Amino acid sequence: MGAVVRRTVAFVAALVLFAEAAGVVLVNVVLAAVVRNQDMSLAGLEPAAMADGAWAAGGVLGLCLVLCGLVLLLTGARDRIPGRIGRIALIVCAVGHGVFGALAVGPVGWAAFACLMVTFGLIVLTLVVYGPEKDRGPEGDRHAGGGSTDGGPGDESGPVAPAAV
Repeated sequence: MGAVVRRTVAFVAALVLFAEAAGVVLVNVVLAAVVRNQDMSLAGLEPAAMADGAWAAGGVLGLCLVLCGLVLLLTGARDRIPGRIGRIALIVCAVGHGVFGALAVGPVGWAAFACLMVTFGLIVLTLVVYGPEKDRGPEGDRHAGGGSTDGGPGDESGPVAPAAV
């Protein structure tokens, strides 16, 4: 896949994660305000504690989404595979989107599922198109110009010597 497509996918995924982070924080701020203004408790839990929990959850989820968006933004800007921690963060983010998408179908609906799956797809596509660098040739495409096809050095599919018995 060309560098333009790889970069575009990474940039679009980063923008989607930034927008999602803003949306998550906004929803949690509204939720915290509603909970704080109510005049009842849930199983003995005070409304102030629930509001503080909503603020904390919104902050943590928003921060995680922004950090994953920054990893994608840097990946697109550098046109290089993210480091080990960046890849782990993106994989965790993708798995979270898959799980939340599956859980969102019932209470929220298919539109939320579709949005989460689009984000999931963008993250996974970014991880796939920025595969391991050892599989890329000089142009950055996979298997383009990397190694010979005559069984020489660098070709794992060449003739194999018989094993010693």
